[in-house]
Amino acid sequence: MVDPELLKILVCPETHQRLREAEEALLAKVNERIRTGSLKNRSGTLVTETITEALIRQDGKLLYPVRDGIPVLLIEEGISLDQLE
Repeated sequence: MVDPELLKILVCPETHQRLREAEEALLAKVNERIRTGSLKNRSGTLVTETITEALIRQDGKLLYPVRDGIPVLLIEEGISLDQLE
């Protein structure tokens, strides 16, 4: 879990929108797409590592993984949630 105080100041590096923690149901959908080998990050790289924690941009369009408790807020590591539709 991301520290609540840290979450108050974190923003998307691209749009500067606020971020919130991803719900379990969304993570399940994301991980299903990872298992089927059909999820790519913004750099076009296939995502192969299961995501247990993530942050979502305020508009709900982009997800940033959290690895070992550290948010990976790199634009190219972001995952477009349009892929889940």
